[in-house]
Amino acid sequence: MPANPTADSPPLWQQLQACSRALQAVRRGSNHAIALAAVEPRLRAAAQALLFAVLREWGRTQAVRQHLVSRSPPPAVDALLCVGLALAIPDESAMYPMHTLVNQLVEAAKRDPSTRAQSAFINACVRRFAREKSACLQAVADKPQARWNHPEWWIQAVKQDHAQQWQGILQASLSAAPMAVRVNRRRMAREDLQARWQAADVQTQSIGEDGLLLQQARPVTALEGFAQGWFSVQDAGAQLAAPLLLQGLTSELRPKWRVLDACAAPGGKTAHLLERADVEVLALDIDAARCERISDNLQRLGLSATVLCADAAQPSSWWDGQTFDAILLDAPCTASGIVRRHPDIPWLRRPSDLAGLAKQQKYLLQALWPLLAKGGHLLYCTCSLFRQEGVDQVQAFLANNTEAHLLPSPGQLIPGIASNTHSLSDNLAGEHDGFFYALLQRRATGT
Repeated sequence: MPANPTADSPPLWQQLQACSRALQAVRRGSNHAIALAAVEPRLRAAAQALLFAVLREWGRTQAVRQHLVSRSPPPAVDALLCVGLALAIPDESAMYPMHTLVNQLVEAAKRDPSTRAQSAFINACVRRFAREKSACLQAVADKPQARWNHPEWWIQAVKQDHAQQWQGILQASLSAAPMAVRVNRRRMAREDLQARWQAADVQTQSIGEDGLLLQQARPVTALEGFAQGWFSVQDAGAQLAAPLLLQGLTSELRPKWRVLDACAAPGGKTAHLLERADVEVLALDIDAARCERISDNLQRLGLSATVLCADAAQPSSWWDGQTFDAILLDAPCTASGIVRRHPDIPWLRRPSDLAGLAKQQKYLLQALWPLLAKGGHLLYCTCSLFRQEGVDQVQAFLANNTEAHLLPSPGQLIPGIASNTHSLSDNLAGEHDGFFYALLQRRATGT
């Protein structure tokens, strides 16, 4: 694990300080990527490993801290204390021996002006927890947020939508996700890349039509072929999008299909479409910086698309009037299906976000549907587990649009659990994030 000490790594107290500052940023509302970007590069990998460990224990950590100290300390002190408590909670999976953790935590407190005066307080709290660990954990065990390490509203939403699977979903969300890559079939055969990596002691398993699942995660730039565009990092569930959208489309629509990727950044699905078929792709995103990421990724992979910074929900500002044979709508959502990769998500979301995002998804569907050619396909997908952003959204759209026809689709994919509808032969059960997929076709004639 990156946070473990080595001869060349920064001292643990510096890693704990960096994690604490990133945690403060997350608590103020920043996502983990923004929070970690402020960490100096030599500490960033370690800070991320520590931060993810803390966030995966965040519900229980907050309950334990409240049990030990009823009055909240100042933010910097509270953050460092919570980092220590979160890392002290696990037993067999503990990252550090307790005496090392306490020693370095106090050192971190003493070396920071914002926590120095409270170093003895932090020391006393963590040592008390170490002595009374069983009693402390038992005292908070009946609190749902502490039991499942998710906000209570989130727990209830998952339970409501997945009555038989909610416990497995929450548990799976607390585990680290595997590293999966998509091989660029235009530059390298999957079997050849797999063999080259195996020779370098990088063990993989084939997934889907283009994917490899690494037995152990590696820094992407350390893997042979990244700079040459042989592969991209992409979850196995996300790799279903391109083949689903393109299946069944024929040259009867147009000699070279026009495809719209409506919410394209960072460009993984755009690239997969281009890797699999000779299509003309218009990749949209509302964020200019994220559009640059699309272009950079395509350049590395040796692919070409038209990239446009525009609001997909406002076609009048960018559409040229020519219909698309296929539209990929990877709609903005709660991202509730990718919590194992982004453990800050449940703590950054609010209950009102779900309704607001569902409204946005509905508007995007309605705005983009008229741009689809007769007989064309629109793939609606989200990386969400909530019905309001998935099956409910699609059923409402179908009920109000007689031109739309639902084709066989995976439906809801759940991390750690096999697809529960239309199981696909190329879907490796349990080794993908949570997604929802619905493939819609615009009827060619009549209703």
